[in-house]
Amino acid sequence: WGTMLDSVYLHAKSREQISDQLWPVLKEQVEEAIKHWREPDRGIWEVRGEPQHFTSSKVMCWVALDRGSKLAELQGEKSYAQQWRAIAEEIKADILAHGVDKRGVLTQRYGDDALDASLLLVPLVRFLPSEDPRVRATVLAIADELTEDGLVLRYRVEETDDGLSGEEGSFTICSFWLVSALVEIGEVSRARHLCERLLSFASPLHLYAEEIEPRTGRHLGNFPQAFTHLALINAVVHVIRAEEEADSTGVFQPANAPM
Repeated sequence: WGTMLDSVYLHAKSREQISDQLWPVLKEQVEEAIKHWREPDRGIWEVRGEPQHFTSSKVMCWVALDRGSKLAELQGEKSYAQQWRAIAEEIKADILAHGVDKRGVLTQRYGDDALDASLLLVPLVRFLPSEDPRVRATVLAIADELTEDGLVLRYRVEETDDGLSGEEGSFTICSFWLVSALVEIGEVSRARHLCERLLSFASPLHLYAEEIEPRTGRHLGNFPQAFTHLALINAVVHVIRAEEEADSTGVFQPANAPM
C-alpha cells in the first residue's frame, strides 16, 4: 500500500489533482493499510519463518496513511485527511516505542536487536527527518554491522528465520539504498565512494543482478533486476544533488526535498 500510494502522490502533487476514477482505488488502499497495520507479517523479504512485527512493514503502512492524507487534501476530502493523519501518527508512535533498540537504532522486528537493510528507507520515505539521531544511528549501524566487504546484506541469516539454509550474497538494491541514506545524513564522501565501487560491478551492458558476491564481485540471483536499477538511479541522483548543493552554497542539504 505504501509504495503504491507514495508513487501516486509523487505523480499527483505536481498536478495538484486526482481523477475521480482513481480516488476510490486510493481510498481502498488506505483503508486496507488501516485494517492490517497492527498484524504481524513476513516482511519486505517475504521470509518463510513465522510472521513477525517487522518494523519496515509498519513504516510502509505509515507511508500509506501519510501519503493518503496528502492525497485526500488534494482531493478536497478534509475529513479523510485529518483522520488518516491521526492514524499515521499512531503508527509512528507505535514504531518508535517498539521498533527502536537501546542504541536508538531501528531494528528488523519488534522486541529484537537484529538489523535489516530495509530500514535504510526510513529517511528516504521521510518517516523521520534526516537530522533525527535515530536515523543517523540506524544508517551507520547498517553500514558498519550489516555489510560484507562494504556491501550490504538484507539481514544476518543467523538472526532471521527465513526458512532457508546457507548463506546469500549482498543485496545490490540495499547497497544503493545505503548510498542514498548516507547522503541523507551528510556522509557524502562515504556515499560517493560506495557508489563508485558499486558502479564498477556493472556488467558490460551496465546491468545488475539481484545480488553481488562481495569478495569476487560475481553477480548472483535474478538478472537483470529492475529494482536494483531504480535504486541505482536514486543513489546517483542523491550524490549528484548533494555535491552540486555543497558547491553552490557550501552547506549540505538532504538530496530529496521534504514532502
